[in-house]
Amino acid sequence: MKLFRGYLALIVVSLGMLSSDLIQRLIIGPWTYFRPANRQQILTWWINWLSWLVTRPIELVGGGSIQRPSTVPCEPGSLILMNHQSVFDVALAEYAVQDGYANIVMRRRYTRWIPLISHLGRLYQYPWVDPTANPGGARRMLKALRKSAVESQVPTAIFPEGTRSKDGEIGPFRPAGLSVILKSRPWTVHAYVIDGLWQHAKFKHLIGSMSDIKGRCEFVGTFEWTDPKADPAPFVAEIRERMIEYLKQMREASDA
Repeated sequence: MKLFRGYLALIVVSLGMLSSDLIQRLIIGPWTYFRPANRQQILTWWINWLSWLVTRPIELVGGGSIQRPSTVPCEPGSLILMNHQSVFDVALAEYAVQDGYANIVMRRRYTRWIPLISHLGRLYQYPWVDPTANPGGARRMLKALRKSAVESQVPTAIFPEGTRSKDGEIGPFRPAGLSVILKSRPWTVHAYVIDGLWQHAKFKHLIGSMSDIKGRCEFVGTFEWTDPKADPAPFVAEIRERMIEYLKQMREASDA
């Protein structure tokens, strides 16, 4: 029965994503183009639907559970930091924004040839990073990331580890992208910790195990970054240590 529910939930999500890709290209994109005054409202509604599509069938059909985070205001100068465990993390980052959506820093390889996701990045104008870029490409990339951080009228979200955890622990933060973001303006940083999802990092890991998913996303705290000219390294190290400690406390509470 568990295996059947897992396959069924995966089929529902996959078909939903494929059909949403067509709707996004043929309806949502043109709609935002011809109704620019309603762009944020349209994109908010659409990202809420996609976040629901990615997470709720896992619960309703597959029998798992994914806790949604508390929300942060949709306003400029809000920066969301999360650790990275699974394919669900982007949906959780978007869920974190109240009455809006976040500009999520994505890796360049996701900007091409991936149904729904690649076009989503272009539609929402997500900034991207590429760890493999040559020096010239890296300079242009970081310049574009800074421009996005300065001009964005919605929160920015980043997974500072840069890749999904293979053991569930919070890995080292990659400094380049996060440093550029912090040096671009003052920020109110909202830190979250995700747990329970690292063993389900990719869709192929979901088959037959959805009922075992017990994902949680909890708010760690708010940190004020007020001096963009300062060295961001100590500030980032403090947040990372708080996140590591919070993850430990989450697991201890769960074991108890």
